[in-house]
Amino acid sequence: MITTQAYRFALDPTPRQAGAMFRHAGAARVAYNWGLAVVKANLSRREAERSYGIAEAELTPMVSWSMYSLRKAWNQAKDAVAPWWAVCSKEAYATGLDRLASALKNWADSKRGRRRGPRMGFPRFKSKRKATPSVRFTTGVIRLDGRMHVVLPVLGRIRTHESTCKLGRLIEAGSARIKSATVGQEAERWFVSFIVEVQRAERTPTRPDAVIGVDLGVKTLAVFSDGRPATENPKHLAEAQRKLGRLSRTVSRRRGPDRRTGQQPSNRWKRADAQRNRVHHRVTALRRDGIHKLTTSLAGEYGTVVVEDLNVAGMVKNRKLAHSIADTGFGEIRRQLAYKTAWNSGRLEVADRWFPSSKTCSACGNVKPKLPLRVRTYICEDCGLVLDRDENAALNLAALVKRHVAGSGPETVNGRGADRKTPPGGAGGHEASAPHRATPARVRRGPSSSNGRITAIH
Repeated sequence: MITTQAYRFALDPTPRQAGAMFRHAGAARVAYNWGLAVVKANLSRREAERSYGIAEAELTPMVSWSMYSLRKAWNQAKDAVAPWWAVCSKEAYATGLDRLASALKNWADSKRGRRRGPRMGFPRFKSKRKATPSVRFTTGVIRLDGRMHVVLPVLGRIRTHESTCKLGRLIEAGSARIKSATVGQEAERWFVSFIVEVQRAERTPTRPDAVIGVDLGVKTLAVFSDGRPATENPKHLAEAQRKLGRLSRTVSRRRGPDRRTGQQPSNRWKRADAQRNRVHHRVTALRRDGIHKLTTSLAGEYGTVVVEDLNVAGMVKNRKLAHSIADTGFGEIRRQLAYKTAWNSGRLEVADRWFPSSKTCSACGNVKPKLPLRVRTYICEDCGLVLDRDENAALNLAALVKRHVAGSGPETVNGRGADRKTPPGGAGGHEASAPHRATPARVRRGPSSSNGRITAIH
């Protein structure tokens, strides 16, 4: 089985190499802003000509938004726009123009209703102060050099902070091939991410016929239907709040940047801000590590994993729970389960967003009209079942899948109402975590029947 995955390594560049990385990221930003200015000027001119009554056929020709056309136009204008262009790799400018082409396509598709998800705005110019420095290399010399170095076009040989042996062994065995490399900065540290095509051996879960329901929550991160110990929510962000508050007060007392007056930040402000960013980065890394361990364990053991289609975007609108919900990483859990179950020849199934997993009795199927969040124990008036509400929900999810798996075919309905054909081996590594508005044709507003539905199979 051939899969495409990323390998990410922290870098320890010299000051000269770090400067070259910043230059390449800046060159990508310059190309992006130049292309956007050309597109906006063309649109403005055509709009002005329309206001003068000029016929549509006689308007100034439309500038093509394709990557090929933008790059061709850049090559013709680069001597005048950026006389220093030869200092950086051509990949830097291609990075910026490719991002612009993607942003314009996303905006156009969103405007025409061809793109699912929230409405996309028109691309905006990138600021040197706010933009995240990054550049992608797709051609040239991209390779590993020993255990602790990587080689990239123009940037040369760069030392890594961690060993690259895991990827190196795959490349030496001929089972992996590097397709591209992206260099970016995060929390004052540089990273390189390799997109690698890997030949994976076929794997199966240790219990291929087992079905497990996973109920995600804020108090307890994951509760399972088969009785395995629940995964507690480590609450990394909450634990770091005191330190973050102290560092934020320190930052506020330093002389920071001011766009109105053009004031530049002091060195003390930069150091304090970098210290605060490192804490945020550590929180993110700890959360990601815990989620990886959880999802790897589930995908490696169970043939079928079922979760709910949680409306995370709607949940974070609750001011009292927003921080706690954001700290759990519900969307990341679902995204990782999607590709890890596919790697292990398993399947991830997503229950309908309106399936009342918490309100339904897992013993007799009775559905409560209401069950407030503050009520943590499910008590059934019909059969007398007394059970933790999260365990009850996990059991309902597992039972729901067992009822539907036998009759489900390869063509299913996904969480956004569109017909979807699941490829052999399940979905790939992409699973959108941003929720979307359900369509009336797919769901029935209000409590649904205890039978429920499966809206997506990966």
